[in-house]
Amino acid sequence: VYGRKMEEDFEPVLERRIHYFTNYGEGLWHVAQRDIMWVRISKDAFAKGFRLKHIGEILFAKFKSEFSAIVDRVQVTIYSDEEKVKEMRETARGYYQKRDDRLKELRDEKVDTFYSCTLCQSFAPTHVCVIAPERVGLCGAVSWLDAKAAFEINPHGSNQPIPKEGELDGVKGQWKSFNDFCFNNSQRSIENVNFYTIMEYPMTSCGCFECILAMVPECNGFMVVNREHSGMTPSGMSFTTLAGTIGGGAQMPGFMGIGKSYLGSPKFVPADGGLGRLVWIPKALKENLRPLLEEAAENAGLGKDFVDKIADETVGTSGEEIMSFLEEKGHPALTMDPLM
Repeated sequence: VYGRKMEEDFEPVLERRIHYFTNYGEGLWHVAQRDIMWVRISKDAFAKGFRLKHIGEILFAKFKSEFSAIVDRVQVTIYSDEEKVKEMRETARGYYQKRDDRLKELRDEKVDTFYSCTLCQSFAPTHVCVIAPERVGLCGAVSWLDAKAAFEINPHGSNQPIPKEGELDGVKGQWKSFNDFCFNNSQRSIENVNFYTIMEYPMTSCGCFECILAMVPECNGFMVVNREHSGMTPSGMSFTTLAGTIGGGAQMPGFMGIGKSYLGSPKFVPADGGLGRLVWIPKALKENLRPLLEEAAENAGLGKDFVDKIADETVGTSGEEIMSFLEEKGHPALTMDPLM
């Protein structure tokens, strides 16, 4: 895209709209974001003549019409060559990292406003995402800075400011203003939301989450599974089964969709014990996030070697299977207060 008023801070805002705009097409289905999104084209749509180029035409038209104030020119290129896609993916990941790094100095306590995101309500009508400086949207693609920029672009859009007013529980993270906003924008179905725990009134989940955080009661801790992992987990369910259970705008204590970077946040479920509660994570995700997790563990006083105390699928895929590993490693979750 090109525009005389276009700014680098607006790029992730427009990028996330690809999800929204693609789903305008009949027979088209787009979910998730960044480099892990899925797109499906129905057989009926293909039979009626729909081709890849038409995705480009949809995006071209919608970006020009909805962002005319900042976008003057649009060009859409769809790559299908695997090697070229991998090359472009690495370029994109560099931008993702740059965006994530901007948030490192921001703190929830230093701002008086969080932001909403209701972009996914076409899939999950009762879901309201609340984005804080230390908690990226569960899709992983909308940060507090992105939501702030989106509101500046379109004050009537899906990202709205929510003042932090009427603190009800500072530990669990509950404010009256957030409860009121979520209630009024969830078809009056979600009355209370805690932002620093998943055990009581957790934030709702749509279907675009990068990961799912779930309790493992046998181990007195939590597990996390990412969208790319297809195997079984200690919850007794795969990612797909879990997603079908907790998605759609449901509020389910002990389960919640999250963005990957939230695992490294100082505000990672602090009321539940924080990162020290994490007992299982897929090996590929653990290695991918190792620098982030090691830094977060050191900052939390858990020690850099904490990451190696977290079990993965090579150890086991049930609470019973991983318990001996956790005991051998001296995992801190085993000595914390009971989750339930």
